[in-house]
Amino acid sequence: MLPKEIIKKIQQIQIRTSRVVNDLFAGEYVSVFKGRGIEFDEVREYQPGDEIRTIDWNVTARMGRPFIKKYVEERELTVMLLVDVSGSEEFGSVVSFKREVASEIAAVLAFSAIRNKDRVGLIAFTDEVEKFVPPKKGRRHVLRLIREALYFQPRRKGTKTSAALEYLSKVTTRRAVVFVISDFADTGYERDLRIASRRHDIIAVTVRDPRERDFPEIGFVELEDAETGERMLVDSRSPVFTANLQALAANEDGRRRSLFRSAKVDEISVTTDKPYIYDLLKFFRMRERRMQY
Repeated sequence: MLPKEIIKKIQQIQIRTSRVVNDLFAGEYVSVFKGRGIEFDEVREYQPGDEIRTIDWNVTARMGRPFIKKYVEERELTVMLLVDVSGSEEFGSVVSFKREVASEIAAVLAFSAIRNKDRVGLIAFTDEVEKFVPPKKGRRHVLRLIREALYFQPRRKGTKTSAALEYLSKVTTRRAVVFVISDFADTGYERDLRIASRRHDIIAVTVRDPRERDFPEIGFVELEDAETGERMLVDSRSPVFTANLQALAANEDGRRRSLFRSAKVDEISVTTDKPYIYDLLKFFRMRERRMQY
């Protein structure tokens, strides 16, 4: 039996995210993902009005006249939410913890999926897969996903994104829309990300906190790594500390974005001090425009 305060928090998230889905988000979800889940049907001869990009050039060359590939839309999509629940997610300096923001984004995506009769599942991970909820439909199922994303107590604190991606390949055989929600304070997942992106439509949702780039000048302070427990005494007023912190953040951002581009993975970047919905909408509308060309 869940404590009353946890039930109340889940209800608040349900109300807040449901309003976003109903008022703003559902149309973007449909336009971007419905029709992306397609499967091959047949090859037939080209007819006036067919799109040039559907031409099957191998068959066309063999037959001496144009043929196109015909696809049919799948009746439903599978949406998988890979949510980082490692120690670094339990950080927030302004409004919310990173894990709270990640959970609300997962809720918006999950409610959008079931609104459109798609299945949605969850993989919660640290440096191992901590929880797997198989894809299903329905409001009660989504409420369970929110509960697990927000209040599940992981056994470990480290991060290993590759473990979640490897597990995804084992439990999801058909093409899925996959949102990886994390701060990506991790390395060594590049190969698995590229492999997964060839099979699935991968979208990375990067959740960061402003204090990871700009730290207040409050003098000497002891910092602790949330995943390793390592501690370090720093002088936050030191220009060297500020420069190093900003350079580290910039290098990490550049490395991550370069990887996502090379792996053909789209990214949504959000921070804990600003409303995430505008970043989500900006991404979906950008992707909708891109699909039109």
